[in-house]
Amino acid sequence: MVLSVFAGAAGAVAADPPAAPEAGVPDLVQKIRGELSGPPTDDSKPHPGVPHGEFIEGTLADSRIYPGTENPFRVYVPAQYNPAQPACLLVHLDGIGKNEPTVYDNLIAKGDMPVTIAVGLSSGTVWKTRGSAAYRWNRSYEFDSTNGNFPRFVLDELLPRVESLLTRDGRPIRLSHEAKDRAAMGASTGGIGSFTLAWERPDSFSRVYSIIGTFVSMRGGNDYPAIIRKTEPKPIRVFLEDGSTDAWNPLFGSWFMANGDMEAALTFSGYDVQHAWGVHGHDGGPGNVILPDVMRWLWAGWPAPVRAGQSENDMLASILRPGEGWQRVDGDYQSAAGLASSPRGEVYFSDAKSRTLCRIGPDGKPGVVSRDIPEVSGEAFGPDGTLYATVPARREIVAFDAHGVERDVAGDMRGDRILVMGGNEIYVTEPGVHSDEPSSIWRITPDGKRTLLDQGLHSASGIAFSPDGSLLFAAERTGSRVYSFVSAAGDLRDKEAYYWLHAADMPQAGGPEELAVDLQGDLYAATPMGIQVCDRNGRVRAILWLPFPCGPVRGICWGASGFDTLYATDGTTLFRRRLVIPGYPQWSAPVALPKSNAG
Repeated sequence: MVLSVFAGAAGAVAADPPAAPEAGVPDLVQKIRGELSGPPTDDSKPHPGVPHGEFIEGTLADSRIYPGTENPFRVYVPAQYNPAQPACLLVHLDGIGKNEPTVYDNLIAKGDMPVTIAVGLSSGTVWKTRGSAAYRWNRSYEFDSTNGNFPRFVLDELLPRVESLLTRDGRPIRLSHEAKDRAAMGASTGGIGSFTLAWERPDSFSRVYSIIGTFVSMRGGNDYPAIIRKTEPKPIRVFLEDGSTDAWNPLFGSWFMANGDMEAALTFSGYDVQHAWGVHGHDGGPGNVILPDVMRWLWAGWPAPVRAGQSENDMLASILRPGEGWQRVDGDYQSAAGLASSPRGEVYFSDAKSRTLCRIGPDGKPGVVSRDIPEVSGEAFGPDGTLYATVPARREIVAFDAHGVERDVAGDMRGDRILVMGGNEIYVTEPGVHSDEPSSIWRITPDGKRTLLDQGLHSASGIAFSPDGSLLFAAERTGSRVYSFVSAAGDLRDKEAYYWLHAADMPQAGGPEELAVDLQGDLYAATPMGIQVCDRNGRVRAILWLPFPCGPVRGICWGASGFDTLYATDGTTLFRRRLVIPGYPQWSAPVALPKSNAG
């Protein structure tokens, strides 16, 4: 591996010379790595005849996402900007450096980067006395968090404010909204924040430059490498810079090792990623020295979009069809919940906003089956084509015939999720009235007899049987575990919190809401982080994300001919995707599972 060197602002270099260039590494990247040990390049200096742009100052002080904060920002508008053509965007966390505008002027003049408006954002402060004493410094909270709050702040609050501004000569600020035209960068906490912008919203940002990024155990950044390896690749290009003695505070770990883990994870997952490692501490200076050529690398190939790569994840390779992604199920519906597939592979769902029961027809579009239905939580088909549903507000379980006509099945049960086995046995989760009260799992036989199978889960949600019927899986909406029970002689025993899921970085984010299994016995869990796919040993091996923008995954089910299509919803929009391994409909006859081991 190439190790270019730089030892802080003084510029002293390490004694060991750089290693030989790696085969296949572009000349530009070798040049960037070499620049770490030298002075700023010519592109960081003003040149006669290169036009200079202007700054616009602003402050965002009415955020709903970060209430009470003041976030100063500066907008650099290059001289070449013409509002007739929306400009590319570069968001720089912690603000625009002193020499940055000169770099952008030179690169734009040479055609090495597109006409780009830079937005330098400072982190928020809740002031006690403006400029001196603060109630809260929000920098770590905003930039280090690995959830969607900061991306929403940038996209929904900051950038609309920027686009309301005018230059001195009255030009309106118009920014491209395409991901291929947007980049983010920052140092330290700003480095991880810039990555999170693209990771959470790859539909809005596709180019990232992280300088001495804090991918450490501050607010979950240390989990990024594991999540990257498991997640279906996103269309993002990333350049990482750090120094081998970087550890601002060893309490949180080694910055340098964490950046190395990030680079390895991104490479494993097929990302267009490059790095420059030097010999320096927690110092953003070296990263600024190489800024001109990093910008050349980030914008190389523009205006072509950044493409997602091919991961080496064997689980992703085994379940995904090459070239086939998610498709939105368009139609005249306002919401989508309670997904269920009939024995013919038709997918039904309830639209709570219009109080309709809908079915996706042979043309792939939803149509209304019944109107004025009650608000249901879970739905499931039986083997005879009867659709069952839980109605928590009425404490009932109901059934719908082929024409959507409703009949009562069971009462006095505040059911949530439901499944129906081949013998028309109904299994239902019933959460406690309050979240701290234990949930119940019930079995209801065709003659109406109900049996309490388990009590103790918190906010029980999705349930599913393994394809051979030997195990029952049950999720908790408030947790990050899925329980496994041995199902024998009509009872549940040997309960274990067996499946370990990745938890989203947000308060009360919730755990899985619905579960599904495929014919290999792998478990699919609908979670705020995406659809997490676990092997039979309880480990997350893959994470599938829905097209952005979307909310947390609320429901999943198998459908279509052969049940090889996974349907998913965030509660508002329906998506579908054909996979390699077909799903196992819960009402179908048990099937044998492939051999497994303890590996």
